Amino acid sequence: MIAEPSTPTLDTLAEQLRGQDPVTALRALAEQFPGQVVFSTSLGYEDQVITDLILANDIPIRIFTLDTGRMFSETYSVWKKTNDRYGAKIEAYFPKQESVESLMTGKGPYSMYDSVENRKECCFIRKIEPLNRALAGQKIWITGIRAEQSPNRQTMTQLEWDDSHNLFKFHPLMDWTFEQVKQYIKDRNVPYNPLHDRGFVSIGCQPCTRAIQPGEDFRAGRWWWEDNSKKECGLHAK
Repeated sequence: MIAEPSTPTLDTLAEQLRGQDPVTALRALAEQFPGQVVFSTSLGYEDQVITDLILANDIPIRIFTLDTGRMFSETYSVWKKTNDRYGAKIEAYFPKQESVESLMTGKGPYSMYDSVENRKECCFIRKIEPLNRALAGQKIWITGIRAEQSPNRQTMTQLEWDDSHNLFKFHPLMDWTFEQVKQYIKDRNVPYNPLHDRGFVSIGCQPCTRAIQPGEDFRAGRWWWEDNSKKECGLHAK
């Protein structure tokens, strides 16, 4: 019986990736963990950059998105354009039907506005539970997180260990600026969500996302009715 290769430590893997450009790093992870590297895309600016890095360079990394059932029509449009551009099939993970039906029947369509607890319940049903299924059995989770996006994310490192999912999280654009992201999109003519041109920086569910005003931070448009400096839905909360 052949023994299964041991999982490297966080420090060992971080050292292997240190100094590598995103394409080289993504390819190295795909080779080291074949079939166990996945990228979760929200189809926003950063994620479209990573999608291009993966698909334009034929890196064998599975790409999926969490379709909460409350996405903007513009998000579906860029999803289709991305599939068409690269000949890809971005996988969809939906919330469980019975959970959504129970929430909508019991609390109505806008329960998230009534309390933080209600909002987190909705996020769990529509995003966190489907994510748990998507990440099951994987070794590497690729994300579009950048340090510049929020104070909470400035404390993150490019490679992290995620205890809740028992895998590594790798953020290839961690040190990129917003200007670098936009320039890459422009230079490569990568499909992007037109809501970005209307002041939407972080794009999530339609009821929970608005455009930001000049001077506001990147996460101000998410759950704007809450007095909370840590604008996270729970996907990346520690």
